[in-house]
Amino acid sequence: MSATMTSVDTEPQGPEPSSASAGRVHRLLSRFTRPGAAVLSGVLLFLSFPPRPLWWLAPAGFAVLAWCLYGRRPRAALGLGYLAGLGFLLPLLVWTGEEVGALPWVALSAVEALFIALTGVGIAAVSRLPWWPVWGAAVWVVGEGVRARVPFGGFPWGKIAFGQAEGLFLPLAAVGGTPVLGFAVALCGFGLYELVRQVRRYRRTGELGRGPLAAAALSVLVPVSGAFAALPLVDDSPEDGTATVAAVQGNVPRLGLDFNSQRRAVLDNHARRTEQLAADVAAGKVAKPDFVLWPENSSDLDPYRNGDARLVIDRAVRRIGAPTVIGAVLTPDTGKLRNTLIEWDPERGPVDTYDKRHVQPFGEYIPMRSFVRLFSADVDRVSRDFGPGTKVGVFDLAGTKVGLATCYEAAFDWAVRDTVTHRAQLISVPSNNATFGRSEMTYQQLAMSRVRAVEHSRAVVVPVTSGVSAVINPDGKIVQQTEMFTPDALVAKVPLRSSLTPATRMGTLPEGLIAALAAGALGWVGYARRRTS
Repeated sequence: MSATMTSVDTEPQGPEPSSASAGRVHRLLSRFTRPGAAVLSGVLLFLSFPPRPLWWLAPAGFAVLAWCLYGRRPRAALGLGYLAGLGFLLPLLVWTGEEVGALPWVALSAVEALFIALTGVGIAAVSRLPWWPVWGAAVWVVGEGVRARVPFGGFPWGKIAFGQAEGLFLPLAAVGGTPVLGFAVALCGFGLYELVRQVRRYRRTGELGRGPLAAAALSVLVPVSGAFAALPLVDDSPEDGTATVAAVQGNVPRLGLDFNSQRRAVLDNHARRTEQLAADVAAGKVAKPDFVLWPENSSDLDPYRNGDARLVIDRAVRRIGAPTVIGAVLTPDTGKLRNTLIEWDPERGPVDTYDKRHVQPFGEYIPMRSFVRLFSADVDRVSRDFGPGTKVGVFDLAGTKVGLATCYEAAFDWAVRDTVTHRAQLISVPSNNATFGRSEMTYQQLAMSRVRAVEHSRAVVVPVTSGVSAVINPDGKIVQQTEMFTPDALVAKVPLRSSLTPATRMGTLPEGLIAALAAGALGWVGYARRRTS
């Protein structure tokens, strides 16, 4: 026996170095598996956004994120959440560096990803609770809500709801707005992961946890069933008749930040395209519009101070013979600039105005200018800050109440809802995307307007300086749209509606209830930890 043991002990251990090497490789790969999956989850969320019709990748992204975060400690969850945030926001927001370089784009993405990192900590914390997909989805919505409010008034771009304009869950926007729509998508994704986890557990142990399995299945079935149940709320019938509306896209002389260096050319483009529309109406080629919508920045020459600009606008509006909304920059002698929409009557001239209420930080005004200048000299392109208005924008155009949300405002729940609660029968989102060239930004913003259409059951008209301009029915479907950087005019008969969806009626209440769920779950976790410590 001794000799045998000696013989065995002295045999060459050939396989061991190979096994040790394989073990090191395995450990190295396993160390990067979850971080890689976290980035992948963010990329899947990005790919679910327009212009790709891949809305179903969002639940898949949340399922992968759940695998990364389930049961993680706070420090690990923070890092994994941050990687997911970068995987999502870096490609989503690449258009922000279109003309100013990579630094502002990367800085914005890095800061916004911090919110997703903290959200990841919350999701990991509640992942050990019963029915955790519900609490995890609630935490996600709270994270989006915070990001939409701070800092500098918030940055809601990238709300999961805005990637669902083509999706199964879209009718839920009419139930509770973007918070409920986003909650449903996250809940479905977390439920998918939990369903897979329970099945794998059963295969491994032979034990079937009926309660957790039921919770996982319901986390998938309830949001899907809810979306089908909400379909009757998606209604494009003309409750108050119809209106024929024209959206003018005059185009710009050049792309980029210097698009408005030829402000007169931009104004002339829109006036010329309106006069061409008037000629088409006279020739019977298109119907005469009840009113006409020009985009944001269609006249960066202040028509109250520039007599020549006023004459150009007045001539075009008289030719078309219909009230027209002009996007202008007003330049008072003192104080801040105003991004203003002007209601221009063909007989009386300018009769009403709406000043954009949520001006864009680092675009229309520069917070902390001296500090930001250290990173980019482009801040001085904004030599004079814009100031916000205070009045809700609703114009009476030929008897139609038209709600106004200028460009960036379409991303904010309150800015669009205010117009509908002030009796708007139709929503207009005049925009200027020329700064961002041919990037995906214009399609991301157009998807927001589609979600708003369903959320408030209103037709939405989107006139854009350089495209894509569009007419959207209350069911979220695009009925007409232009090509980018092409002068054009859309003329469409749109339904007018005055009833209010549950989302419009309740306002922030659904988001508040979801926040209460998240707070209750996090409080439960904290209480349980104190009891066990």
